Amino acid sequence: MKASLDRIVEHACKVVLGKQPEIRLALACLLARGHLLIEDLPGVGKTTLAHVLAQTLGLHYQRIQFTSDLLPSDILGVSIFDKSEQGFHFHPGPIFAQLILADEVNRATPKAQSALLEAMEENQVTTEGQTRPLPRPFFVIATQNPTYQIGTFPLPESQLDRFLMRISLGYPDAAAERELLTGQDRRQMLQTHTACIEAEQLANFQRAVNKIHVSGALLDYLQALLATSRQSPSFVSGLSPRAGLGLLHSAQAWALLEGRDHVLPEDVQTVLPHVVGHRLRATADLNDPSGKKSANHCLAELHQVPIP
Repeated sequence: MKASLDRIVEHACKVVLGKQPEIRLALACLLARGHLLIEDLPGVGKTTLAHVLAQTLGLHYQRIQFTSDLLPSDILGVSIFDKSEQGFHFHPGPIFAQLILADEVNRATPKAQSALLEAMEENQVTTEGQTRPLPRPFFVIATQNPTYQIGTFPLPESQLDRFLMRISLGYPDAAAERELLTGQDRRQMLQTHTACIEAEQLANFQRAVNKIHVSGALLDYLQALLATSRQSPSFVSGLSPRAGLGLLHSAQAWALLEGRDHVLPEDVQTVLPHVVGHRLRATADLNDPSGKKSANHCLAELHQVPIP
């Protein structure tokens, strides 16, 4: 199983250069049945990463470009009257796909952003009084520009909490950038990129994540992290039970990627910044609108929790 997962990462790394750790985190997020938020500057490969993951995993892919005039019906779908049949027929929106790229999600208004809430939590959407199931597997990969950029609407806490992980790509290193400048165009490569696995294999990997063993001592460590976030005066509010489950499942997925059948504390520490970084706020006023200093302060305190 590890060989298959390594092949997926290697296949994706041929298109997204120099970002193996981020690709592994994104894959771990999807294996844990979570949704991924990628926050970074425009032009660093956020959209390309989402597209290459969809193609590598053999998933039906749809891209939704979030803009200030986007409506919920543009995402979910709408019923249109058919004159020939004298009735309304529902036309599904782009959300009815296995992997959704919500591109520049924070450029849409809160009303449009909220259209994703039910889908991300319950794998279904309710429109015009009727609930419709979404395809399985169902993943949302959202990209977000930094909040200091013009024309952005910050995601509310309820929306952020729906994302299992948040990652950033950053600039490529010198070797990767040289290959990017002199090599084949990434868009052309995506046109010929093929799937490494089928949907059933992905489902098997996800089921395997749930079977990764978690010891009692490891659960004690997880609970200590949660308790610290809730009891410390450094935090505005603590981590929710959903965050605790997300941290557990992410650590299990990372252990699977590493080829182990059990979780180590190092697995928890690897995924911790990406699972809790967008969920915690420090009470101290650090005069940092981006919240990065605040997040670093929060993570530093959690890393002081003793490891069993």
